Amino acid sequence: MIIWLTGQPGAGKTTIAKEIVNLQSSADWINIDGDDIRAIFDNKDYSEQGRRKNIELAQQIALFLHKKGRNVVVSLVSPYKDQRDDFKIKVGENIFEAYVHTTEIRGRENFHVQNYEPPTEWFVNVSTDNKTVQECAEQIISYLI
Repeated sequence: MIIWLTGQPGAGKTTIAKEIVNLQSSADWINIDGDDIRAIFDNKDYSEQGRRKNIELAQQIALFLHKKGRNVVVSLVSPYKDQRDDFKIKVGENIFEAYVHTTEIRGRENFHVQNYEPPTEWFVNVSTDNKTVQECAEQIISYLI
């Protein structure tokens, strides 16, 4: 299973992803975070081309780990709907997309991607407004059951 958390910076993707892995309490679960991918591959290019490359690398790693029997929770802004949709088609029924968003001011708004495209189909809508991290993680997990 691949759970793909998408949304603007500061929405809570990484925090929720870590909680999902923690709640599953199994070594079969791993989180791939956008900041980790950028650090590993030294990609500091925040242009559309740089972002697409970063997303493609995360997709390749997630698919590799999934094929090795791991459950993967990806927390990445991944602002381009076409790229996420193509990956969902490629992976098939073993991928689940969650759109994580908030209206709260969290100090990361200056990092928002202006041309972010939210999902429109085959996703769960996770507003982190006035919810605990555990509530958000459990909302996503409940869709998997």
